[in-house]
Amino acid sequence: MQQGAPIDWLQAVVFVAIIALLGLATFWKLRSGPREHDGSSRDVFLAGGGLSWLYVAGAITITNLSTEQLVGMNGGQMLLLAWWEICGFVGLMILAFVFVPVYYRNNCTTVTELLERRYGGGSIRTVISALFLIGNILIYLPASLYSGSLFLKSMLGVDWPLLWFAVPMAIIAAIYTISGGLKAVAVVDTFSGIGMLAMALLVVILALNAIDWDFSGIPTERLSMIGSTDSQIPFHTLFTGMLFIQIFYWSTNQNITQKAMTAPTVKEAQKGVLAAAAIRILVIPLIVAVPGVVAYKLFGPIGDKSYGRIVAHVLPTWLSGAFASLMIAAVIAHTAAILNSSVALYSVDFHDKFIARVKNHWRLAATVSVILTITSVLIVPAFESAKSIIDLLQQLNGLSSMPILSAFIVGLLFRNVDARAAVIGLVFGVAAYALHTFVLYKPDTLYAGETFYQHIGLGGLHYIDIMLVTLIGCIAVALGSNRMLFGKQARYVGWKGVTGTD
Repeated sequence: MQQGAPIDWLQAVVFVAIIALLGLATFWKLRSGPREHDGSSRDVFLAGGGLSWLYVAGAITITNLSTEQLVGMNGGQMLLLAWWEICGFVGLMILAFVFVPVYYRNNCTTVTELLERRYGGGSIRTVISALFLIGNILIYLPASLYSGSLFLKSMLGVDWPLLWFAVPMAIIAAIYTISGGLKAVAVVDTFSGIGMLAMALLVVILALNAIDWDFSGIPTERLSMIGSTDSQIPFHTLFTGMLFIQIFYWSTNQNITQKAMTAPTVKEAQKGVLAAAAIRILVIPLIVAVPGVVAYKLFGPIGDKSYGRIVAHVLPTWLSGAFASLMIAAVIAHTAAILNSSVALYSVDFHDKFIARVKNHWRLAATVSVILTITSVLIVPAFESAKSIIDLLQQLNGLSSMPILSAFIVGLLFRNVDARAAVIGLVFGVAAYALHTFVLYKPDTLYAGETFYQHIGLGGLHYIDIMLVTLIGCIAVALGSNRMLFGKQARYVGWKGVTGTD
């Protein structure tokens, strides 16, 4: 479909039919399983611990891969951005073999439960839960709806307000979360994910055919996988902050790790994580980078509109309707997954502890889901001013990612650390990174006519390097505060602390 063309009736019929089929398939799968629900946190937020490796892999993949990645990374229109996904393979390996056994051994519903047990104090759990919740409410939920709406608007070539797309997707996501909990989310993740990945690979092949597999005329910096010092991902950063960003995202982030804790055993969970890792390294880099580069050759520097335009350009009408439906199903599933994680954090870490003991998590989940759905939709318009959705998300991720990871590192590798010391280290990291990102960095022009934010701050370091500096600073401040303010000498236990054998 060309930009500005009317919506084809066949496209609309295919779109509605596939959305309906996905809903019916999910309903059938839920009905075929055990129907007894006890209203416990494990029942609602961990699918009763009964998901097989296939659904673990599907839930992890689609919780990460939605329109933020497809729209945002292709919007960068350079192959270099694929490193975010390639390096995710390492993060998933660490999740499978290091963190999954730890979470299962400690019988965790939220990742913050592990911290409370390691530090022997609840303050660190509360602070980190609050950071996760704030991030989900203000960033991840509205960003998911925004990028999905932008994709549809760009692909269909219509000039409708983004909220016309965002509101229906948000409502359906809430229905999944309220009616089926994480099990419903994982099932629709898997069903929609299989179709979406297949269609996304088809888009890659058709996009390459559209330019006869000829990349001539595209600037070399857009084709290189070796980032220069003034690029978005300088090559050296793959060995500095990038590694720790991946460890945080895949191993200590509630939105992802919750999905890995839904299997009945550690081995089943590890199989699911490894399957997600295989998809991550074999499929994802292609679908998040190649279409954007092709769009540059065909349409020029059009940023976040690239993916919708290339899909509309290479797919026939009926097939673009099918792809749109699968993309929207993925957005709905992705939004529902984050919504479920947010409700879990609030229910287990706040309501249960500070308000009243939750007797039935289903009932509370319904109320909180409605509230968060409304706030997410209201925030969507704020993202319309973003120059690049993926660039904005990476900026905002840095505010909490390294400070939170520092609390896990100190808690796992050291003993006799006061929880308040870890909180001080965390607060220091948030403040330091905010100072760098929003005060000291300088915008610069990388390509003619295009503004690119290099995030150059202290000492001329790239923002990915600054993430590593922030992490080290947080750990140092936590250990220093533990000694000077609370009179405790931290004891390094290393790997034994991680495996629980100290």
